[in-house]
Amino acid sequence: MATESTAAPYVPDRGGLRALEEASRGCRGCDLYRAASQTVFGAGPAPARLMFIGEQPGDREDLEGEPFVGPAGRLLDRALGDAGIDRSSAYLTNVVKHFKFVREERGKRRIHQKPNAAEIRACRPWLTAELQVVRPEIVVCLGATAAKSLLGSSFSVTADRGVLLDFPDVPELGSQRPRLALATVHPSSVVRAPDRRSAFQGLLADLEVVARA
Repeated sequence: MATESTAAPYVPDRGGLRALEEASRGCRGCDLYRAASQTVFGAGPAPARLMFIGEQPGDREDLEGEPFVGPAGRLLDRALGDAGIDRSSAYLTNVVKHFKFVREERGKRRIHQKPNAAEIRACRPWLTAELQVVRPEIVVCLGATAAKSLLGSSFSVTADRGVLLDFPDVPELGSQRPRLALATVHPSSVVRAPDRRSAFQGLLADLEVVARA
């Protein structure tokens, strides 16, 4: 039986965020690095009370090497500001650190492609290491991929968004696991929504729950 891909050998066992970010640049834990421009690690302070986790970097993030700097990131900035949350005090990252895409037929545009379960598992050691260093009190899952990865495969963002939950037991984190978790939609879904105003208000309402907590 073939050994499943994992980033674990690339994750340093000591050092802070800088050491993790530098090591992540050489990650070959799955095949996504082959097409992506670069690793896109998380950004923000450590420790941080709030940690936002999305699915993966997008086209703009892949080019710039920073998370949440494209259209969805700008919309998230606006929602955070309206909710009274200072983005600079929060840590933002993704479940998967490389951009997965397919090229538009007869064009240069790169179309986002959802990471599969094996790729998410392969990248999990990086997310675990970030949680250990950042030590957030509240984790906000942005979208279904992040929510299912952290809260269980049966979790439904549609049914359970905007609700503060106890963060599940994670053996690797032990007593240092976050206290609470909340899931909401990914800001990219708001950008694409037919009724963008209504979708934005829904995201804002969820973030206001986080702000009050």
